[in-house]
Amino acid sequence: MNTARSTALSALLHVDVNEGYSNLVLDKTLAASSLEPRDKALASAIFYGVLERRITLDYIISQFSKTPVKKLSPQVLEILRMGAYQILYLEKIPQSAAVNESVNLAKENNLVKASGFINAVLRSLLRNITEIKMPDEKKEPLLSLSVQYSYPEWLISLWQAAYGAECTLGLLKSSLDKPPIFARVNNTVISEENLIEKLNLEGVKVNGITWLDHAIELQHTGAISASSSFQEGLLHIQDLSSQLCCSLLNPSAGQRVIDVCSAPGGKAFTIAEMMGNQGGLLAFDQYKGKVKLIQQGAQRLRLSIIEAAVRDAVLDDTKLEPADRVLCDAPCSGLGIIRRKPEIRYKLQSAIDSLPDLQYRILCKSSELVKIGGILVYSTCTLNPKENFQVAERFLENSNGFEPFTLHLPDSLSHVIDEPDNQFTMMPHVHGTDGFFVAAFQKK
Repeated sequence: MNTARSTALSALLHVDVNEGYSNLVLDKTLAASSLEPRDKALASAIFYGVLERRITLDYIISQFSKTPVKKLSPQVLEILRMGAYQILYLEKIPQSAAVNESVNLAKENNLVKASGFINAVLRSLLRNITEIKMPDEKKEPLLSLSVQYSYPEWLISLWQAAYGAECTLGLLKSSLDKPPIFARVNNTVISEENLIEKLNLEGVKVNGITWLDHAIELQHTGAISASSSFQEGLLHIQDLSSQLCCSLLNPSAGQRVIDVCSAPGGKAFTIAEMMGNQGGLLAFDQYKGKVKLIQQGAQRLRLSIIEAAVRDAVLDDTKLEPADRVLCDAPCSGLGIIRRKPEIRYKLQSAIDSLPDLQYRILCKSSELVKIGGILVYSTCTLNPKENFQVAERFLENSNGFEPFTLHLPDSLSHVIDEPDNQFTMMPHVHGTDGFFVAAFQKK
């Protein structure tokens, strides 16, 4: 049956089994459903809520399940998580309905035998909801934070060691907030004032961003990609962190710019707009499908200076004309965008251990594309010193041809951690952006 809960279950299992990106999985699952808008909203709430609270939910479920959580099948566990989430966090749903719907969902998925078990666990949770035991924050501080905010202990420890206890607590709390939606005005075809007026007529509430040119915050967007403003190429969705990164690259009209890891192309679009669509901009990615996304976006935004092509950022030895500006937005662990993609927090620590070496190799290779006096910017959307500060410092130590290039930040932004003038780490709970890192170098 095509219901809100069955849709949420299907999407959750897809993320679990295939390790797909939550936003892409949900969008595809909802598009394939015939749900009404209200049911789509419920499916989304359950889907993201269960993802965000997975560790918390498993800890609580384990208190009422005789079978260890790790021994439950993926389907049974996700149905239990969904039921528990509705009972504990969705006040508008009657608790008895949350149980009954979970049992029905099990039966619909040929889990008739397990439906009795699911009913027993959730009924037990209901009867003892005031008796739920949480870890003692004094005796087990790390476990307490892990269960309260649904983060693995290794990641909390990493942040505490890198940024301190207070900053870490701010990061944990901010990840439970609904992430804001920001966009970049396509200043080559419309002014910020005129776009705001047009969006208001389309029912979208818009707030201007005073410290960043052509940046706006959108509210009540609905499906923004279906709006006429989006389809006419008047804007593209992009977080303030990425827009600031492009601003710090500081491209000018007529320059030659290379974006080495460009897909899906958001930063290339912003750079081209900052250049007034004058000059040359090469946007590369390793895969044909992703290059096509860049081409489609550039066409929608009418940015003719963007030339998208396939290129391996590490292995390609094709000689290119040196550029005035090179952006190396390297593949990363994504620990700065957890509030947008909550599943990222559940990555195994071992899965990100190999990234710094790859990032360093991409940065070194990218440096070959910079002309004398040109600027090279390295960026990631993660909060992990090994992928950020240490990669940047390793590059400077082993590259005689480059020196640090001081970043000139907007007056309203300040450093949260102690870092060199050529580096800047953005924090969601302080700057209102995604977690992000930028480092700049100049070729001697």
